[in-house]
Amino acid sequence: MAVRKNQATLTAKEKRDFVDAVLELKRLGRYDSYVSTHNTFIISDSDNGERVGHRSPSFLPWHRRFLLQFEQDLQSINPAVTLPYWDWTADRTTTSSIWGPDFLGGNGRSSDGQVTTGPFAYSGGKWTLAVRPDSRNYLRRSLGSAVAALPTKAEAESVLAMSTYDMAPWNSSSDGFRNHLEGWRGVNLHNRVHVWIGGHMATGMSPNDPAFWLHHCFIDKLWAEWQTRHRDQSYLPTGNTANVVDLNETMKPWNNVSPADMLDHTKFYTYDTGF
Repeated sequence: MAVRKNQATLTAKEKRDFVDAVLELKRLGRYDSYVSTHNTFIISDSDNGERVGHRSPSFLPWHRRFLLQFEQDLQSINPAVTLPYWDWTADRTTTSSIWGPDFLGGNGRSSDGQVTTGPFAYSGGKWTLAVRPDSRNYLRRSLGSAVAALPTKAEAESVLAMSTYDMAPWNSSSDGFRNHLEGWRGVNLHNRVHVWIGGHMATGMSPNDPAFWLHHCFIDKLWAEWQTRHRDQSYLPTGNTANVVDLNETMKPWNNVSPADMLDHTKFYTYDTGF
C-alpha cells in the first residue's frame, strides 16, 4: 500500500526520486496532458452550466482521481514514488523546504516571475512549458505577492468541522464543506493557496507548476480527514441533479469512474497520519 508523506519529512533520496520521475514524464511527453486536461475543465466548468472538476460537488473526487492517475504515471517510472503533500498550515513561508533548490525550487524573480532555482528552472533545460497561457515558456511564481498569508490550521479546522458535504445550488455559492474547502466561500482554503503561489498556479494551467500536486494532495488529505470525522455523512448529491455529477454518475474525462468509486482512498493509498 502506497503511503503519501509530508514533504517536510522526505529524505533527500525521496525528494530526488519524485523530482526525477516528474522530469522523466515531462521528457517522455506525458506530463503536458495533465496541464491540458485541467485547463479544459477550468474553462468549461461554470456555475450555471455543466461543472465537473471545479465549482461543484465532484471537485474533490475529480481531483482525487486526477492525482491518482498522475501518481500511477510516476510509479510507471519509479514504483517507489508516491505523491507528497504540502501542509501549508505549517510550512507557511517562502523559504519552507518545499521551495528548496533540491526540491521544487524557489520564488520567481521580480522582473518577470521566472523561477531560476531548482530542477524546474527553465535554465536547466528540462522544464520548458508547451501548454501555456502566453508566449513565455518558463515556469513563473510570485509567492505571497497577491495574498499575504496562507490558510492557518485554525481556518482549516473550521472547515473540517462542517458536517454537510455540499448543498444546493451545488456551485460556487453553496454552503457546506466542499465549497468552503474549495475556497469560494468562507475562509478560502484551496483557491487562496493557488493565488498565494501565483504565476502559473493562478491560471487554469496550474499543473505546469509541480507544486500543484503537493497542494492538491493536501486538499485530498483534508477530505480524508473530514471523511474520518464525519462517518455518518457522505457525498452529495445522490441523484437527479442537473449539471453536476451525482454519486454514481460518470465523471468526465474518465469513462468508468464515479464519485462513489473515489470515496475510499485506502484502496489505493493512505497518508502517513493514518488516513
